[in-house]
Amino acid sequence: FLVIVLIIAFKSIKVVKQSEVYIIERLGKFHKIADAGLTIIIPFVDHVRSVVSLKEQTMDIPPQGVITSDNVTITIDTVVFYKITDPAKAVYEIQSLKKGIEYLAITTIRDIVGKMELDQTFSSRDQINDRLRVILDEATDAWGCKIDRVEIKDITPPADIRDAMEKQMNALSVLGLLSRFVGMLTDSR
Repeated sequence: FLVIVLIIAFKSIKVVKQSEVYIIERLGKFHKIADAGLTIIIPFVDHVRSVVSLKEQTMDIPPQGVITSDNVTITIDTVVFYKITDPAKAVYEIQSLKKGIEYLAITTIRDIVGKMELDQTFSSRDQINDRLRVILDEATDAWGCKIDRVEIKDITPPADIRDAMEKQMNALSVLGLLSRFVGMLTDSR
């Protein structure tokens, strides 16, 4: 008898850690959100459906090939920082929150960068980050999620384009040196 009482007590008492919440279901239906601290549930009737972290989380989006408006395929590597604001929505409104954010980020990156030329992508990194964050934040609001930041880690053009860019930079450096040299010659006369 004592063993049964201990098992029921063990199943009834749940300790929710700081920065987490438990989604509690009663007979298969959403019942409540248990905040940090001690929570008592009815064994065999209630069960913890999900443990949701309220901390800011990061998601590394796999590098994506994106075609710019001038038909250059570049690879963009991105990180998304997000926080769950409504745990019930994050559990019940979408099958997989992480997959949803990832797929949304990929399609949005392709849309934004696809309207830009190659040179713009390098000079507009902050603008791309901001637009991506706003679009993702609006879309994920229905899932109880807030996108805090989006950071493009790296933009990598194809090897032949990189070589051409390096040659162009070297040529511009040589032209700069020549113009300084010509300026010094004309100043000395």
